Amino acid sequence: MRKTIVLCLVSLLAFSCNKKQEEVQEKETGSSGGKKFEMYEMSEMSMLMEQMYADNERLKQRIIQGDTIGKFPNHFLKIHKAVMTDKQENDAFFKEHAAAFIKAQELIYEDPKNAKAHFNESVDACIQCHQVKCGGPIARIKKLYIK
Repeated sequence: MRKTIVLCLVSLLAFSCNKKQEEVQEKETGSSGGKKFEMYEMSEMSMLMEQMYADNERLKQRIIQGDTIGKFPNHFLKIHKAVMTDKQENDAFFKEHAAAFIKAQELIYEDPKNAKAHFNESVDACIQCHQVKCGGPIARIKKLYIK
């Protein structure tokens, strides 16, 4: 009887270790049950928007601190031609809102005395478009507002 209990415990331990080995292997390879792990690749538009967000965070700080505004970042103009994740999203609605965003951004640099108002208008332009196209980043974009 004792041998049977020991044999059962050893078997249970061996099967338990085998299951943990499979779990570790799944975590290391990123696959489970034959599914292949795929890395998300940002579209050209997503990368541009991330860059514009970072630029606007710095611009916000300059406006708040009363520093010089500098020059309009010309890479913002790529918004008209950057490739989107879904190419069909680059429609008339998007083009209209992209133009409004660019105009609001340009006004910050052309009229630095009213930079805060123009900056907040550019944030509004982002949000208005994202409310229709891609709502995910709205909460993050709202953090750009200058109060």
